[in-house]
Amino acid sequence: MDVDAAGRAGWPPIDLARAFLAGGATFLQLRAKAMPSAALLEMAETIAALAHQAGATLIVNDRADLAHLAGADGVHVGQDDLAPAAVRRLVGDDAMVGLSTHTVEQLDSAIHEPVTYLAVGPVFGTATKDTGYSAIGLPLVRDAARRAAAARVPLVAIGGITLDRATEVIAAGAASVAVIGDLLATGDPEARVREYLTRLANV
Repeated sequence: MDVDAAGRAGWPPIDLARAFLAGGATFLQLRAKAMPSAALLEMAETIAALAHQAGATLIVNDRADLAHLAGADGVHVGQDDLAPAAVRRLVGDDAMVGLSTHTVEQLDSAIHEPVTYLAVGPVFGTATKDTGYSAIGLPLVRDAARRAAAARVPLVAIGGITLDRATEVIAAGAASVAVIGDLLATGDPEARVREYLTRLANV
């Protein structure tokens, strides 16, 4: 759940989190690149409580310190953030730690880190976030999935994924997909989450 994308769609982030959870989402990721620390902590605490009441998991992007303070279930970091080993020193051994990768070289390095899961992307072109990397396409997802499976680390695919594309991404070997923009595309994120769950249940 990207705070900036939520704002552009006219959704207060906490209301959007409620809609996702009402639709059956079990894993939320909070991304707020420009939000001041105090405000982000307050939001993360609220969303963590909502998620846990619904039996769902909350991951906070980038900020291991705030994820820990908010009672979130873990943190997701990128290539330019704290290394997973350093994140572990803040959040402990039981928290989830995810790491974004964009190339085979990054993936091969990442599988040796103390991570819970790896993300790869952008699979397709996306306007939601600028990673500085071109779309990797399904062939690299297949390669990444093989490498991640050999290391027994789940692979999450992200970037430009839509309802119609999600099944082919899962078929390429990803354990799950991360979606931002397409969950807001119809104006009814609760129903859109249900559509994803129904579609992917048959993959």
